[in-house]
Amino acid sequence: MITDSKFFVGRREELDFITSRMTAAQPTSINVLGEWRIGKSSLLYHFCQTYEQRVQRYGKSPSDYVAIYLSLQDAQCRQEANFYRAIAKALLKRASVQNNPALSVPLNGGSLDRQTFSAAMDVWKIEKVLPVLCLDKFEELFENAEEFNNQFYDNLRSLMDRNALMLVIASYKRLDVYSRQHRLTSSFFNLGNILPLKGLTEMEATDLVRLPETKVPGTQAALSENRQKLALEWGGRHPYLLQLAGRCLWDAKQRDETVDWAKKQFQQEKQRLPQRRFNPRRLILPLRLLLWLPLNLGRLARMIGNFVDDTGNLITGAFILIAIILVWFGALNWSELQKLLKDALSG
Repeated sequence: MITDSKFFVGRREELDFITSRMTAAQPTSINVLGEWRIGKSSLLYHFCQTYEQRVQRYGKSPSDYVAIYLSLQDAQCRQEANFYRAIAKALLKRASVQNNPALSVPLNGGSLDRQTFSAAMDVWKIEKVLPVLCLDKFEELFENAEEFNNQFYDNLRSLMDRNALMLVIASYKRLDVYSRQHRLTSSFFNLGNILPLKGLTEMEATDLVRLPETKVPGTQAALSENRQKLALEWGGRHPYLLQLAGRCLWDAKQRDETVDWAKKQFQQEKQRLPQRRFNPRRLILPLRLLLWLPLNLGRLARMIGNFVDDTGNLITGAFILIAIILVWFGALNWSELQKLLKDALSG
């Protein structure tokens, strides 16, 4: 995770997306999606470092918001009460909270439970300050279903609905996928704003391999132009792989090793990245399609055949009816009618 903001590169659109939802008249919580090492943690952490400057660009006062980063992988977040305490601890580190007793006192009590935490957030709402909780590694909560049950998520949803807090949640999958997997029925998981996090843009990737020149005035790029091109070739637009490629190329230069040595080191480290697991559910749709096509094509052929038969019967019936009417009015005689009926029925 990038913790030094001067080395954070790109993600302008994603950061603007979060800021716009945060400063709207009706703040909306967000689910940030992305594969492992795509930069979810760095994005959330950097947003919390820079949100004050960002809200000002949207014409809002920084004093109306407090954004914090919290990784739920921390052992202190394994129980519900500890989860609330960890949030309170992070909020209390902010100077704007420390200097405002109306905000700090509700969080400084003894142990926090669901009721007291909700009451504290309601006090913040009265003070017109929105806490924005950037929660990383959200999957960790599902490992302890007894503590984090439907009632826990319902309470968070209630706080979100009445604008007492906003959540920016980082996860590998959509929250509604986890709710089905763990049989959770809370409406909390129906977050409307999804922010998929993918690779960097071409310009952002180029800025990354040119560090520190692109972020620190008066410095030069650590990699030569040739090695920058190699890093882009090896890492593509994946932020972690670009960093890894740059590090391996830098190490090769420091050790006086060849580019082939650097590439070998890169490939070895790359293999440690978790590979996407095969998910049998992905086969359900193709299998359904394979079954649906022949079945429904057969039905379509039968329907067309029935339509043709019905059309023929309709024409024959209409012909006979017209012939009878013509005989009734004397336009045909019975012998002519018999011949026409014989031809129609045989045809």
